[in-house]
Amino acid sequence: MRRPTGKVVGIIRRNFRQNYCGSIYTASSPEEDDSATTEPRKRTERETIADEHEVEHPDGTTTCVFFAVDGRVPPILLRTSQRDRLLGHRILVAIDSWPVDSRYPLGHYVKTIGESGNKDVETEVLLHEHNIPCDPFPAKVLACLPPEDYKIDIENSPGREDLRHLPVLSIDPPGCKDIDDALHCTVLPNGNYQVGVHIADVTHYVKAGTAIDLEAANRSTSTYLVNKRLDMLPGLLTTDLCSLKGNVDRYAFSVLWEVTPDAEIVDVDFKKTIIHSIAALTYQQAQALIDQPEDDGSDIQAGAVKRLASLARKLRAKRIEAGALTLASPEVKFALDSESLNPTDVQAYTLYEANAVVEEFMLFANVTVSKKILRHYPTLSILRRHPAPNRGMFDSLISKAKCRGFSINIDDSKRLADSLDEAQIESDPYFNKLLRILSTRCMSPAQYFCSGEYKASDWHHYGLAAPVYTHFTSPIRRYADVCVHRLLAAAIGVDPLPVHLSSKSYLHDLAANMNRRHRAAQLAGRASVQLHTLIFFSGANSDKEEDAYVLDVDTSERAEPSFTVIVPRYGIEGRVKLPNISADDPNLVRHIEQHRVQYKDPKTGEVTASVQVFEKVRVKIWVRTIQENQKELVLDLIEPIFGAVKAKINENAGGKKRKGGGASSSPKQKKKSKKKKGAK
Repeated sequence: MRRPTGKVVGIIRRNFRQNYCGSIYTASSPEEDDSATTEPRKRTERETIADEHEVEHPDGTTTCVFFAVDGRVPPILLRTSQRDRLLGHRILVAIDSWPVDSRYPLGHYVKTIGESGNKDVETEVLLHEHNIPCDPFPAKVLACLPPEDYKIDIENSPGREDLRHLPVLSIDPPGCKDIDDALHCTVLPNGNYQVGVHIADVTHYVKAGTAIDLEAANRSTSTYLVNKRLDMLPGLLTTDLCSLKGNVDRYAFSVLWEVTPDAEIVDVDFKKTIIHSIAALTYQQAQALIDQPEDDGSDIQAGAVKRLASLARKLRAKRIEAGALTLASPEVKFALDSESLNPTDVQAYTLYEANAVVEEFMLFANVTVSKKILRHYPTLSILRRHPAPNRGMFDSLISKAKCRGFSINIDDSKRLADSLDEAQIESDPYFNKLLRILSTRCMSPAQYFCSGEYKASDWHHYGLAAPVYTHFTSPIRRYADVCVHRLLAAAIGVDPLPVHLSSKSYLHDLAANMNRRHRAAQLAGRASVQLHTLIFFSGANSDKEEDAYVLDVDTSERAEPSFTVIVPRYGIEGRVKLPNISADDPNLVRHIEQHRVQYKDPKTGEVTASVQVFEKVRVKIWVRTIQENQKELVLDLIEPIFGAVKAKINENAGGKKRKGGGASSSPKQKKKSKKKKGAK
């Protein structure tokens, strides 16, 4: 179908962001570029731009070049009298204009955040860049909180069912303070099980339309960084009154099923309840109970966890049979120093069966609740959809898998799941995880939406193979779940539906904000991981050699010979350049369909080195100083050896000359020479 088309003929107003965060780069002095003992190092693109545009003016001010942290933002020319004081710092700059005769926009200095490289400063930078709300909660929000000595009392809770007699328990990571969910599983007289998923009743404290509700709607999600958590709700609710801690009474919104031992649903009910958790278990503790030998049933916790694990296995088998995907991520966790909170070690996440037990019942509850609210509010439900990927998104992965002898079928999620299961290399179990990591990246992200905006066929969640899905189980940290709690409460007749949740236009804007905030929180979390990885390798852990796997090989003609790797031990990804080899080297052979590059001996013509996608290589990880305290992580190739001579990797990542995959690091910034106004 033909659609109207057009072209841009002019820009009425540029939609500049309010402030950009970054650093000033300065022109390099001759003594930094030349040395009696080493050849001149290759200057970076940023240094070249700084050389061309830095100008000292007669009035004592200097036009210098600011580079934003966001690489999509062009360099900004900044005229200031504080140039030397601002060097080596993270600053905020605003764009004023972009004259037609200027290659770059013009801006002005707003404020200094702090010294580049400082962990707290860099954390503030990443929060600013991803627009994460991090200001303290205002007084009007705190005024909505109950008193700190607030007591939960069943006598003052009409309409709630008292479930404090049930052996409810929670299973979470060690140190978890915002416990959203708890579970129970008891045997009924007829031999079936009663299973309960109990979720913190946040809406008991957060009333619709209040200041605290509006603040939560704006924040939309809690943000988890390596060294801190930025909450959606004030701490009194997040870690105390709403958190389903052990051995205290708490208000909950419960989903109660009667299921057979084969996980067939007999009945389901939804209730506002009061519960008393008998234990707040860690995943490790729950796993120990699962692995515990069968006893006479006297251990209540072990019996409950074992029954939950048995049901979870059957629920998972049904999901997999329906086409649900099992994907993967390269996430790692940091061990932090108790005082400085600097990383002391990086470890891979250890996943237990207990993790899968909790996940399975949270999915079970979310699907069950989505069906309930849809029956009552078919056009007003807040749901979560995951569109099926198109083939173009998977073309590269299909080609890469084919060169290793495997076929990836994406006709539907079931075929994709089966083809991923079949893609196994017995001698290299990490290969299958790589495929699952890359498959995740080939898909569109899941999104919140209002059911009235899409056809029922578009509600489908591809990754979970679920016709309908929503988020109900984490209202302490996700505002979507708060909305779903209100929809469910209205559906079962315990509370009226707030007026604003009856407006499709409001729900549209709300879903858009939740999607935007959710994505920003994800990116901020990843940026925090990258920051702490940089800190980890800047200290005693610099210059580590590790195994890496090739994710992508650049086989483009005339492109700089390089490939992308992932280092499983640290979850690091980066570009590795082939050392001492230029793009036009006649001995470099590119095999596009095989995703491989090879290097031939110039004398014999024999292949002396080769790299192909998914192969294992050896890299060295080090930190390069760019200017002042600005650093970046560099990966150098150790094995296989390309070229006639093995690349030299200097033991000191400081100012000495390096050869090989990474450019040499800059020496500490000296007093800069400045060009006079009018000089070329």
